[in-house]
Order: sequence, then structure tokens, then C-alpha cells
Amino acid sequence: MAVETTVDALPKHHRATQSEKLVIAASSLGTVFEWYDFYLYGLLVTNISAHFLTGLNDTTGFIFALAVFAAGFAVRPFGALVFGRIGDLVGRKNTFLVTMGIMGLSTFCVGLLPGFDMIGLAAPLILIALRLLQGLALGGEYGGAATYVAEHAPEGKRGLYTSWIQTTATLGLFAALLVVIGTRAALGEAAFADWGWRVPFLVSIALLAVSMWIRFQLAESPVFQKMKDEGTTSKAPLTESFAKWGNLKLVLVALFGAVMGQAVVWYAGQFYALFFLEKTLKVDGVTTNMMIAVALVIGTPFFVLFGWLSDKIGRKPIILTGCALAAITYFPLFGMLTEAANPALAAAQRTAPVHLVLDPGHCSVQFDPIGRNKFDSKSCDVARAYLAKSGVPYRITHWAKDPDAGAPPSRTQLQIGNRVALEMDDGTLIDPETRKAVVARYQAMMHAALVEAGYPAQADPARVNKPLVIAILTALILMVTMVYGPIAAMLVELFPSRIRYTSMSLPYHIGNGWFGGFLPATAFAMVAATGDIYYGLWYPVVVAAATVLIGVFLLPETFRRSIDD
Repeated sequence: MAVETTVDALPKHHRATQSEKLVIAASSLGTVFEWYDFYLYGLLVTNISAHFLTGLNDTTGFIFALAVFAAGFAVRPFGALVFGRIGDLVGRKNTFLVTMGIMGLSTFCVGLLPGFDMIGLAAPLILIALRLLQGLALGGEYGGAATYVAEHAPEGKRGLYTSWIQTTATLGLFAALLVVIGTRAALGEAAFADWGWRVPFLVSIALLAVSMWIRFQLAESPVFQKMKDEGTTSKAPLTESFAKWGNLKLVLVALFGAVMGQAVVWYAGQFYALFFLEKTLKVDGVTTNMMIAVALVIGTPFFVLFGWLSDKIGRKPIILTGCALAAITYFPLFGMLTEAANPALAAAQRTAPVHLVLDPGHCSVQFDPIGRNKFDSKSCDVARAYLAKSGVPYRITHWAKDPDAGAPPSRTQLQIGNRVALEMDDGTLIDPETRKAVVARYQAMMHAALVEAGYPAQADPARVNKPLVIAILTALILMVTMVYGPIAAMLVELFPSRIRYTSMSLPYHIGNGWFGGFLPATAFAMVAATGDIYYGLWYPVVVAAATVLIGVFLLPETFRRSIDD
């Protein structure tokens, strides 16, 4: 039976009714399922790379896989425009149903998609298309859910009510983690790597059925229904939102003074931390997922706490404090994470730092999105690709120009500690017939030298300080809850009801889809370019700090505003 709620039933101050509780529960649960669908790819990026990006070199394959992940984020602002306009023209509820259907079916199809070995280049291309559909759907989902719940909330409780929507992204990630961990445990690592990774995608069809049923139980938002009855809905929400400076200014302030920082803190605290543990610190996937899951369980209630607190003291101070804390603490926290998760790697960095002596003008850029360069024809490329794959930090030293030869040498020297471990000559890589064998020999020699110096191939499970890692991850997630818990209420309150869905969706999805969604790929590219495993943190640190500066001076406080106009 539909939830029938009218504006008259929502006085300024009242206890939450059963209808309103059902609205929150139904909206939140449906959105959890959508986030589950969207974030499965992030958790299974290694398996995706192995099945859809075979034939590419390891460094390019992983970065390209992250780019495919980001493709879903790139189109989120366009989904916000398309579905935000529909939501402001025809209503919130029907928009829910369309976005849910697109998301669920796209996720299910990923589980059925043949791999690169069966259909070649068509596999990653179809995968990108499915990710784009997911991004479009998610672009329309969040603004609708936040607007719908906020328009049911009484005055003084919008932060609390919408904070339940804010938990859905983390709960969706948590649900995906549980399904992935359970499938891995049930099938074993070999079967999971072969075909079992498809199971979490395929079960989404059941989640789609449940989600659609839930959404059918809801009636239209009372605020929108009142506008519709009075004939005051917007006829041109895009024009009113973005072609009029008064509202466009608010959109820009929301983006750069709040959402931009919120986005990088969200993705750094959850996804980048996960990638850092598994790909850089070489902690096995099961252990990484379990520690992230425990931290999420501890941290998730704080979304609601900070949403509730924002009703008391305001949205702005909580969001900007979270951004400031992230900018200040990320470097020390990730350094502590290395010590706790892979102490052998941390010790090796101190006692035997790695240097590559090379001619920078002779090296290639370690990023190839089309996957045609194997990075195996130059010695510096071979060395950098191997070190990046192995998670070994290094520093680059330039050869001094030889005045007699007129140019630096075309070879690369690997130095570990105070000794020269290996010299690689480009001349040995000229012949394509023997290149593969030469590269394999160089890699074996690098591996032996690194192991001798104490660099571990994998983190030793027995030496992972799990309580400390979980504590660090929890600290990162608490900053996520500070910036994310109040953001929906703030965005809803910034814009008038007739164009609210459109106006709030675009800055949210530009911030989260572009600034946040591209964080993993951008940060890993920065690491690959410099050899510094912490260098990628400059991206979220600088963006979060910029948000604090902009927000302090330009972002208005909204928690006492009425949203009925």
C-alpha cells in the first residue's frame, strides 16, 4: 500500500510518524541496493582486470581498470541533469523506478559478460558501456532520495532524517564486501578468481526485484504533490537552475565550498585506503576486505550522529572540520598504515631505500589507456613498471650529463641502500625476439635483489597488526561521516523546491563523480610517476584544504531554513 502523506500532515514540530519512518527505511534500503551494485566493481577491480583486460601490461591494465571504474563516475553529472529534470517536472517517485531499473540490469549484465579471451576488445568496450549506464542511473538516484526524504522531514530534523540516506553508500559498500567475502569463502580463491567473482553481480537481479517492489510502495513527495496541485512546478528546471546567476552562484558555492572536499575525503577514506592496502602494501584481498568491513561497522552509526548534530549546531562547521582534519592527518595516518599492515616493507624503506638512476628524457610515461605499449623496450620502463607492480617505493636520480659523450647513458641503474644492485642496458632490449627473455631475466634479478634487501613480495599475515589497521581505517571513516552525514540536508536546504532535484544533483555528482570518482586513478598515476607511495595523497589533501578556505568565506549556513518554498 502506498505511503500517503500530505503537507498538512507535516506540522513544523512533531514526532516521526510510522509513514515517515517507512519513507526513510524504504528510500534508504532501495538506495543501499543501488550503491551495492555500483561499488561491486571497485571491490573486484583485480578480477575485472584479469578477465577483461588481458593482453595489457600489468601497470596499464590496473590503471585502465581504475579508469573504467571512474567511467561510471564521469557520466554521473549528466545523469543528474537528465533525471534531475525529470524529477522536478514529473515527480520524485517515478524517477526512482527508472534509475533503479537501469542500475540493476546493468549490474546483472556485468556478471554475464564474456571475457577478453572470448570476444577480445569488445569485452572492455561493453564493460565501459555498462559502467556508463550505472553512472547515469546513480546520477539520478541520490538527488531524488535525499530530496524525497528531506521533503518528508519536520523542521529541525532534516539532518537526522537525511543522514540515513547518507549511510546507504557505506552500507552498500559493506553489503558488497559481505557478499564478496562470503562467495570467496564458499568457493575458494581459485574458483572465485576463475568464475566466482561473477556471483555478486548476478545476485543483484534479486536485489533489483526487492528494490523495485519497495519503491512501488511509496507515494509522491508531499512538497512536490502540493506544487503539482497548485500548478507551481518548474517548466524549465535546467534554465532556472543554471541560466540564472542567483541560483548558479549557489551551485558553484555548494560544489567548491562543500561537495568537492566531501567527495575526496569520502573516496580517500574508503576506496583509496582499500586500494592502498591491497595494491601498495600487498595485504591479501580477504584480510583487506575484512578489516575494511569491521571499520565500516564501527564508523557507520556516526553518519546519523553527525546528521543529528548538524540539526543542533549547523551543517557548515561539521563538514569543514572534517575536511580540515583530513588535510592535516592523511600523511601521518597512511604512514602509520604502512607500519601496521606491512612492517617489513616499512623497515626496508628505512634501511635500504631504492633509487633508480636514469635519463628522464629517455623514459616513457607509465600510463597507456589504449594498452598497446608493453613498456619493455627501454630499461627505465622495465624497472619502473616492475617496481610499481611490486609496490616498492623508489626515488629517481638523473644521470649527470657526460661532457665527452654529449648525453646521459641510455641505461638504468637500480640502487638498493648504498650498493648498486643491477644495471640494465637498453642495448639488450633492441631485439624483439629476445626481449621477452631479457625482461624476464631483469625482473628475476630485481626480485632477488629486493628480497635480499628485505622487501617482501606480500605482507606477512602473521605480522599485520589488525587492531591498529582497523583503528586507522576507523579514523579515516569517522572523517568520512563528518563530511558526508550533513551534506544531503545542506544541499536540499540551499535550493528552492521547484528546482531542488536538478540544482542539488549537479554539484553533488560533479563533486563525487569527478573530484571523488577519479581520485583512485589520479592518485595511482601520481604514485607511478614519482615512485613515492604517499605522493597520491596530495590530491585529496589539496582539494580538502581548498574546500575549507572557500567554504569558510562563501558557504552559507542552512540548518534553520524552511524548504517548503
